[in-house]
Formats: sequence, C-alpha cells, structure tokens
Amino acid sequence: MIPIDFRCSLDGPTIALPHVWERIVGSGHATLALRADYQAQLRRAARDIGFQYVRFHGLLSDDVGTLVQHGNDRIHSFFNAHRIWDAVLDAGMRPFVELSFIPTAIASGRSTVFHYHGNVTPPRDWGDWSELVRRLAASAVARYGAPEVEQWFFEVWNEPNLRSFWRGTRAQYFRLYREAARALKEISPELRVGGPATAQNAWIDEFLDDCERTRTPADFVSTHHYPTDRTVSVSDDTEVQLAAMQRDVLREEAQDARRRARGKPLFYTEWNTSADGHDPRHDEPYAAAFIVKTVLQANGLVDAYSFCTFSDIFEEQYFPSHAFHGGFGLLTLDGIAKPSYRAFQLLHHVGTELVTPMDGMHANVAAWVIRSGNRITVLFVNSAPPQHDLVPESAVVHIASKATVQMATIERIDDTHANAKQRWLEMGAPEYLRQADVDELHSASTLHVEPYDVKSDANGIHVTVDLPANGIAAVTLDLAGDLPLSGNG
Repeated sequence: MIPIDFRCSLDGPTIALPHVWERIVGSGHATLALRADYQAQLRRAARDIGFQYVRFHGLLSDDVGTLVQHGNDRIHSFFNAHRIWDAVLDAGMRPFVELSFIPTAIASGRSTVFHYHGNVTPPRDWGDWSELVRRLAASAVARYGAPEVEQWFFEVWNEPNLRSFWRGTRAQYFRLYREAARALKEISPELRVGGPATAQNAWIDEFLDDCERTRTPADFVSTHHYPTDRTVSVSDDTEVQLAAMQRDVLREEAQDARRRARGKPLFYTEWNTSADGHDPRHDEPYAAAFIVKTVLQANGLVDAYSFCTFSDIFEEQYFPSHAFHGGFGLLTLDGIAKPSYRAFQLLHHVGTELVTPMDGMHANVAAWVIRSGNRITVLFVNSAPPQHDLVPESAVVHIASKATVQMATIERIDDTHANAKQRWLEMGAPEYLRQADVDELHSASTLHVEPYDVKSDANGIHVTVDLPANGIAAVTLDLAGDLPLSGNG
C-alpha cells in the first residue's frame, strides 16, 4: 500500500488551537443533575476531557418547581435549581444556564415538549417572565456570589425557530429575550446573556438587528447545527441523510455563522454526528473520527463548540435499556466510554499550537501536527460519510526538523481499539448487563498508549501509520535538539 503523503515543518510559526470543544458540553433535562450516576459521569467527563460548562433544558419547568401556583398564591422556589447548580459546581464545572421552559403558572397555553411536559408557549404577562428571571439570577448571586455567577452564561430558550420548542412568533421570542436580558443586567451588568439558541443557524441576523434596534445587550451569539440538517427531507433514514450530506458541511456552516455574528463570540450550544437519538453510529468509531475532524476544522471559527451530550443519561423520550442504543451521549447509561468519549479524551491531551501549513490532500484521510513545547502529536483520521467509498489507507507525515525523537507512542481508536460496542456485540448484545459485563466493557473501551517506531534522517522525522476505515491514530513524539521557540504566528 502506497502511503498518502503529508508534509510540514517545525521551523515556521504555529496557529493557536484553543480547545473550544471543551468549553461547554450538552446534557439532557435539568433534573437529571440530581441523580448520583449523572453526577459521577459529569465529574469523570470534567476530569478526563476538561469540560468547563454544562448546558441542559428545562431549568424553569414545573418539575424543578421554580414557580408554582398554590391556590391564589404564586410561589417562587429555587431550592432544586440550587441543588442542580451545586452538583455542577461540585464536579468542577460551571452552569451554562438555558432559560427554559415556561412554568405553567404563567404560561399562555398548554403546548408542551418531552415527557416532562416543558411548556413552550409565551408567558401570559411579560412582567411575570421578567420577575422570574430576575429572581432566579438574584438567588444565584445570593447563594454563590456575584464574582462566581458573572462567570456563568445565560442563554434564552432552546431552538425557538422550531414549532416543537416555541409556539410563539419570532417577534415574541425577541421580546422574551429582551425581557430576560434586561432582567439579568438589573441584577448585575456583568452577567453574560445571549441567543437566539436556534436550530440550523437560523435568525442570527434578525436577532442581532433586533438587539441593535432595541439596544438590548447580547454578549454572545448561539445557535445549533447537525450534519443532517440540510438532508432531513431526503429520507426518514439517518444513514441515507448522512450519505447525502455535503462533506465538511459543519465547517461551511460555521464559516457562514462566523461572518454573520458581527464580531460577537459564536457559541454552538448543540452539535453531534447526527440529530437522531437512536443512531447506531453514535456508539461506533464512525462518531469518533467525525468528531476529531469536525472540531479541528472548526478552529478559528467558533468560540465554544458544545457536543450534545456527555451521557446517555438523557430521557427526552424514555430510557432505553440496551447498553448501546445509539444515544447521543459519550458515555453509556452504565458509564462505559464510547469511541466518541475516547476521541475527546485524546484531544484533551494534544497541545494548543497547530503546525501549519500542512501540505497534502486526500478525500478521506486528514492529518494534523499539534505542538506543546517539545512534544508534538501527529494526528491522523480516515473517515467518510456512510455509503461513500472508504477503505484502509496508509499515511505518512514528513516533518522537517533537526530535532531528534526521544520517545514515540501511539493511541488508536477504530474497530479493534477503544471500541466497547464491538465487544458487546461479541458478548451477544445482552440487554441487561451484569457487573462483570460492565467491567469487561470498561476494559474494551480503554485508550491504550503503546510504544511506536518512527523514522528520522537528514530531512527530518517521518511518521507512518496504517489507518482502518473510520480509524484514528495519534502518534506523540517527545523531541530533543534544535527546535525553534514555541509560539503562534
């Protein structure tokens, strides 16, 4: 097999590679944060991957009890909200506060979403909504202090451009945002608020126009995208939708959103490899390869890139009992790491300087060299959409440098590495797992670090790997000798 060639040099400047994919991670329903298993998985994800904020739906919904009608009285209570925030803070993270949904006590209608009946109608009275947001923020400042809460983010609603999440008009959403933003700023001008939290990159221009016209603060722009957004009308089958998607579509959409954000921080507060909550690829190496390629291609385009979600403890409809059911999460219900989790874990340990330019091009194989001082990671991915030609490949990165390699190691994610689902299938795909099964699957999910041989000569360092379909290989080199000073150009 003739290797695919890539070339770069350590002598030139680097491009900053901030780990924007670690800034926020998605979750499900707010009350899940009161579960012990959710809390344990959140702590683990923060430790292994470095996630800094977590976002979830329904903090204002009836089951959290933030506002209830008791006879003729309306009672505001933030006890459960505080316990939810306590759990996030105890995990070493911070809340990314999505302000949703409308409590029944102040709702204008009965339309709801999800099994917990989040009300998606506008408030009957805008003053009631403003008071709720103001009291919520004031309670946070009273409990945690302004310096802490001023480091949080407040996002108004979730996907108001979709009828399932908002039964009002676009103008009514803009009013909802204005009232919330002004209420937050009354508590502290330093509280950070943004929107429009839309699906499919929608309403960005219109949202910013309204904020400018009404002099409403917007500290960041947020939206969502999934690779199947543009192909959902092609078929009901997710594989067909993915096969029809434009390659690198998420990068193209992020570039467009970046241009429209008018210089404000751009947060994607939801994305995943598909929008199907029962897509088997979520549990497979396909997702890992897609993730690595997508987040690296987003470099310089987004300020936060929130994968949805960190765990399959996520019950918008119900909890499936199968360990691998295609859920959105990086971890299964039992806390078994999927290949996608290992992809983020691998990315957490790469440096923050991207060596550029990288010469070389291939339809399916991509390569990056990422530096942190005298340590570099050579990262390879071999991926393509379903139903596209994808075969094993060999690739080599030639790195021009006078440095010598002191140590080289490799980590792999593919069908036979860090792939617990494959072992589960070999076990007969049991619906319910014994503890011994869980232990075995934890072992099968492990990301192993192994010694690796690379070649060096007068022209530099040559890193060659064989890549299965939907394979990832990360070769880490510890270098010594004549290296230019680290720094961004």
